[in-house]
Parts: sequence; C-alpha cells; structure tokens
Amino acid sequence: MLAFTNAKEKTSPTIIGAGCKLTGDIKTEHTVQIHGHVVGNIMADTVIIGRGGKVIGKIVANDLFLHGSLDGPATVNTANVFSNAQMTGVLSYYTLNITGNTGLECKLAKRKDKKNE
Repeated sequence: MLAFTNAKEKTSPTIIGAGCKLTGDIKTEHTVQIHGHVVGNIMADTVIIGRGGKVIGKIVANDLFLHGSLDGPATVNTANVFSNAQMTGVLSYYTLNITGNTGLECKLAKRKDKKNE
C-alpha cells in the first residue's frame, strides 16, 4: 500500500528503502527510517535504522532506534539498541536502553549537559 501526503500534512517520515543507497546529509524535524545504506550525516527528531540498514556518518536526534549498523558518532537524548545492532564510534545519550546481544564496539558517553539546550 502506498501512502501519499498532501500540503497540509507536515509530519511524513523520510524513508530510505532496502536496496537504496544515499550519499548526502539528511536534515528534518521529523522521523527518518533507514532500511538501505546512507553515507552522510543525519539530523532529525527520530532516527530508526532498521535491520539491514546501515549509516556511515554522524547522527544527532532526540531518539535513536538502532536495529542495523551505525559507523559514526551519535548524540541523542534516548538511545534504543536492539539485538543484532552494530555500532562503532561514540554514543552520547541521556537514556540508554539495550535489548539482547548487540555488536557495540563504541564508546558510551552519558551526557551531562542540560537536556533542553
């Protein structure tokens, strides 16, 4: 089923589908779902890297849901890392949730700066 948005809808997610490769930065105030391969930085409210999804670059977001692979630093408020997820780099967070066996080879850094700045 295809979903389309109209000019009145301002919250549609950005989706990079499986088999798609994007080179470049993504900046949005909404959700980004990665099921393909992105080489670039992502700045969004929520970033979801699905199983099979891969990001090489920096992520800045309120919420990160990591099921796939991230090669690069991430600065988030809440990080949700699921089984089979892989990450290298530095993960800076206020809240960290880890589920199952993950392939984290990153430095974990609990953020101490003010949350609303």
